[in-house]
Amino acid sequence: MKRIAVLTSGGDAPGMNAAIRAAVRKAIHGGCEVFGVEYGYTGLLKGQMKIMRYEDVGNIMQRGGTILKTARSTQFPTPEGQDMAMRELTRREIEGVVIIGGDGSFRGAQLLAKRGIKVCGVPGTIDNDIFGTDYTIGFDTACNTVLDAINKIRDTASSHKRIVIIEVMGRDSGWIALAAGLAGGAEFVIVPEIPHDLDFVSDKIIRGMNSGKEHSIVVVAEGAAHGFEVGERLRVSTGYDTRVTVLGHIQRGGSPSAFDRILATRLGAAAVDALLGGETNAMVGLVGNQVAVTSLDVVVNQKRGLDVSLYELEAIMATRLVKT
Repeated sequence: MKRIAVLTSGGDAPGMNAAIRAAVRKAIHGGCEVFGVEYGYTGLLKGQMKIMRYEDVGNIMQRGGTILKTARSTQFPTPEGQDMAMRELTRREIEGVVIIGGDGSFRGAQLLAKRGIKVCGVPGTIDNDIFGTDYTIGFDTACNTVLDAINKIRDTASSHKRIVIIEVMGRDSGWIALAAGLAGGAEFVIVPEIPHDLDFVSDKIIRGMNSGKEHSIVVVAEGAAHGFEVGERLRVSTGYDTRVTVLGHIQRGGSPSAFDRILATRLGAAAVDALLGGETNAMVGLVGNQVAVTSLDVVVNQKRGLDVSLYELEAIMATRLVKT
């Protein structure tokens, strides 16, 4: 293999630049010419790509977002869109593609694999819901962003004896809410995977406040409930003042943590190793602190579920019983 392309697709995640850097430099070290594809699959079918040199990826690993940009393509999944992408890859004699993204990006990778292009995925999403890896790139940084917000909000919540609802990202996955809630000592965590009862939440908050608590923090994943609706329900049922903070896309940005930089570097380099070793239709992940290669056919058909034992541990730490 002499020519490899690298692209980022779907939602951005802190650490993607570190993965780009690792893939480009490892490929160059292996004797390959590397092309960077701009704007994901949208740029691929339009031929928006450029040769990446060693120095082109210098001074980027500390930056959030992705220097290659990203976009969602509705045209690429069509046969016509794939034909356009194949023409651009064939014209440049590109034999393999490193694809950094989530499950939607990996479904696109499968389409390229069926067309004869060797592909290897790198899990880059803050949701941490990709099967075949213990951690996805960006998850740790997103959790630390939420944790910083919890720490600051707790100060003002205690000053006014308030209930504060913090809505975080996680349409289908409660990993960010659970991890940040556990690390931040939240009184309640509401996630899509586990049913919740706001009457139960209200009762526990009232008991806690009556026993001397100065505040209550409720972390809500956006896919489980709307923060403002939860806030209004708790205001009415408890009688306490409530405030709602929706963190939104701040969770996707910022300089990646040391953990995410190291994870991205390991996986970006491993993806190139996999391609040069003959692997295709595969994803590299971290399992038990070791790099593991998993078929994309397995990855896209399964989802990494929430660790229920962590949810139960969070409940114990918050001195409440889990309602089943």
